[in-house]
This record gives sequence, structure tokens and C-alpha cells, in this order.
Amino acid sequence: MRKGIYKLFLSVFAFMFMFSNVGAAMAATDTAKTDPTLAHIKKSGLLVVGLSADYAPYEFHQTIKGQDKIVGFDVSMAEAVAKELGVKLQIKEMAYDALLGALKTGKIDMIISGMASTPERAKEVNFSEPYLKVKQQVLIQAADKDKYKSVTDFSNVSVAAQKGTTQSDLASQALPGDKPVLLTKFTDAILQLQSGKVGAIVVEGPVGEAYAQHDKNLALIPMNFPEDTGETVIAMPKGADALTAQVNSVISRVNHDGSFEKWQKLANSQIFVSKSFFDQYGNYFISGTGLTVVLAIIGVFFGAILGVILALLKRAKLDASNSWFTQLGKLIGKIISNVYIEFVRGTPLMVQVYIIFFGATWLFHLNISAFASGAIAVSLNSAAYVAEIIRSGINSVASGQNEAARSLGLSSGQSMRYVILPQAVKNILPALGNEFVTVIKESSVVSVIGVGELMFKTATVQGASFNPFLPLVITALIYFVLTFGLTRILNLIEKRFKLG
Repeated sequence: MRKGIYKLFLSVFAFMFMFSNVGAAMAATDTAKTDPTLAHIKKSGLLVVGLSADYAPYEFHQTIKGQDKIVGFDVSMAEAVAKELGVKLQIKEMAYDALLGALKTGKIDMIISGMASTPERAKEVNFSEPYLKVKQQVLIQAADKDKYKSVTDFSNVSVAAQKGTTQSDLASQALPGDKPVLLTKFTDAILQLQSGKVGAIVVEGPVGEAYAQHDKNLALIPMNFPEDTGETVIAMPKGADALTAQVNSVISRVNHDGSFEKWQKLANSQIFVSKSFFDQYGNYFISGTGLTVVLAIIGVFFGAILGVILALLKRAKLDASNSWFTQLGKLIGKIISNVYIEFVRGTPLMVQVYIIFFGATWLFHLNISAFASGAIAVSLNSAAYVAEIIRSGINSVASGQNEAARSLGLSSGQSMRYVILPQAVKNILPALGNEFVTVIKESSVVSVIGVGELMFKTATVQGASFNPFLPLVITALIYFVLTFGLTRILNLIEKRFKLG
């Protein structure tokens, strides 16, 4: 009897255990069907992919049927993933070393930009299965082809690589050369190799082959590095397991049905075009120049308004005749203006751009666009310098002017508005003009977050044309025309003021 009861108990327990496991498996399967990132993509109907489009044939700009497009087999992969998810694709372009920050702050949903998996990155993001396996190789000048045969031949040789990539790790650790030269853009590395500043570049095979094919003065040599680092993956937010599973299914399908191989051939065919340089890339310089001028105008306009306010706050004098509330307000304004001006003038504009672009999302959950972030950063930066220019201009006006205005019955505010400021502006016009010129040039910093101003477009042309030097010459001439023309206009205005 007891044996029967014991067997019955075991049977019931086994059944319950099996049922609970099945339920857990079903629950796990249901959970795996979605995650916050995938749910957001489905809800918005948009997949936002980040990349750095200066890395042909992975991703690069090209004029297709008269329109500027980002092409390459990474873009084809992004299109396939968007199609699998049933959503539209949006490409966000920015500097390579800004991509992980954009992913972690929700600016983009995934990175498809020739990225390799590393243990350090894997702690912060999800990685897909590899969709491409490539050999890491070394690009050198063709004249040095017989000079380098193995990694030991690079002693006392400067080796370049793109910053934040697997190639930068190899340049630092695997090659026994001088201290590696790590650069933000791959085109900068090419320019340094062509000019003899470095002796070699660590590069992925497909990219090196494209450059060696285009420029016969460059040669690609195979290199047996100590560890296999040639797996290219897609990066997604940490915990996006359902999205990762769907991406892996796309990778598996396109690698087995031959689609990815076709994308590679298409990208290689799109690299080289028969049009002249200016026919192919002239519009890039025009659009970049237009956006640079717009950024400068916005920066100086709003910078001047905020600069006047900051200057007046900094000059505020504590008067015992005022109420304690008024004195407290003046003291707080004085402290804020002093701290603001010193902080902005004491930190690089690039840091300020990154703080606004990423910080607005991280701190306030505001998804500010790259252009708006750049315009805000330039305006806030300009305001600090304009404030000091205006303050010095006000101080240059004789104190008797204020006393005369007050004796005529004008209030302190009216004296400043109608008497002091007009004279101060006349005195500081040359300095304000110089600030405008400075803003035109410094606005190039916002290219790191993907704002398509002149330097950003220059990098685009460098990557697409495989010609790192000529676009820089054209850009230098454009900047010179802008600043020289502006200086002449300001000189004419200054002469009118003097005549007046």
C-alpha cells in the first residue's frame, strides 16, 4: 500500500515538475519574442542605424542617379534587417568613436559599421553573430613592398589605425613599431601614409584592397597576426535579446542564400565612377558650405543675445540702496555669469558638443537632433566670448557718458540701452567680427556628431573619392573665401560707423 502511495506521489511530482518546466520554457519563449528596444522599433515603425560613412566598401557616400546616397554592403545589411522587422530604415551618420555613445543613450537602435566584437564592448552592448570574416592586413606604400614581410619588420616604424577599432589594438600591441598613430577618420590615416608621415596602416582586407586598387602607389600585404580578430558584427543595446535573435536570423539567411556576396560585389562596383571630380562631388561642398554659414549665423545671433545678458549680469554692482531681494538677485546673476563664462572658455567646444548631444538624452530624456545640438553648443560657446567682448566694450566708454545720461533724467537701464551700449558696439565691432570669423571655422567641430557642415562633407568626399588631399585644398579655399569676404564686409561697416 505504501509502495503504491509512494509511486503515486512520485508520478504526481514528476508530472508537476514537467509541467512547470514546460510553462517556464513557454514563458521564456514569450519573453524572447520582444524586448524594450524591439518594442520601441515596432512602435515607432523606424529602425535607426548608426554608421560612419567613410569606410568603403562597408559604407560610403556616392552619387546615384543624381542623388547623394550612403551605399555599401553594411547599408544593404541594414535594409535587410529593417525589412525583416517590417519597419522603415533611417541612417544616422557620425564619427566612428561616437557610435557606441549614441547607442547607449538611445540616439540609434543599432550599429552596422564594420564593427568587431571585443570583450570590453561585449560588457556594454549585445553583439550579433558575425556576418563577415576578414583578415586584418597592412597597407603600405608600394615602394616599400619588399621591405615588410612579417610583424617584426615594423620596428621603429610609425603605424596608423582608426581610433576605437580593432585595428588600433593591433597597431598598439601586435606590431613592434613606434607609438601607434590613432586617428578619428580612416581617410586621415591614408593621407598620412601617402605623405610619408607613417609607414603603414592596419586595415581590414576589403578596405585595403579598395584603396590599393584605386591608388597604384599603395600596396596591401597579408599579415599573420597572433589572434583572429576578423569577425564583423552588429551592435545592439544591452539586453536586446529578442532583437539580437531576429538580426541573427537575417545574417544566417543572407550568408546562406548568397545575398551578402551579391551586396559585396555591388558595393565594389559603386566605388569607382567615370564622372569628373567636381561633377561627382561639387554638390557636397556647396551643401556643406551652406550649412556652415547657417550654423555661424545662428551661433553669433543667439550668442550675441546671451552674451549681452551675461555681460550685464557680470557688471552688476551691489548697491546698499537696493532692497536685499534685489541685491541677492544681482549677486546670484553675477555668480552664474562668472561661472558660466569661465567654464565655457575653459573647456573645448568638442566636449560641449558631446555633452549637449548625449547629455540631453541621458539626463533629461530629450532626443535633440545632431543639428540642433550643434547649433546650441556653438551658440552657448560663442556667448561666453561675446560676453567678455561686450563687457570690455562697455568699460571702454567713459564714465562721464553715464553720468551725463543720468543727469538728463534717464534711468540706469535707459542710460545703458540708449547711450552706453551703442557706443560700446561701435568700439567692439572689430572684435565681434573676429568672433564671427572664429565661429565659421570652429563650427567644423560639430561634424563629430554627424552635422553635415563643410568639414563633414569634406570627410565624406575623402572617403568616397579615395582622394584624401584634394578635398582638403578645396575646403581650405572655401573657408578662406568665407572669412576674407566677411572681413571685407565688416571693414566697410566699421568705416560707416566712423563716418557716422
